[in-house]
Amino acid sequence: MLNRLTEDETLYQNDAAVAIREIFGDEFVYNNQNGNLAIRQIVLGKFRKLTKGKAVWSRSGHYWCLK
Repeated sequence: MLNRLTEDETLYQNDAAVAIREIFGDEFVYNNQNGNLAIRQIVLGKFRKLTKGKAVWSRSGHYWCLK
């Protein structure tokens, strides 16, 4: 996730969730209430620590971008 964000300067949640599932399997993702693929909190917590002060979450756009 961090590599993709650094390279592209934006990272859409759905793209990240799909990549996580393809690389690591279903253990780190789930289908949310709306039926969309989502990232488990344990992964998001680690990502937040790695990007603290470097990235911003766009709630309306469902993506992270570099500051």
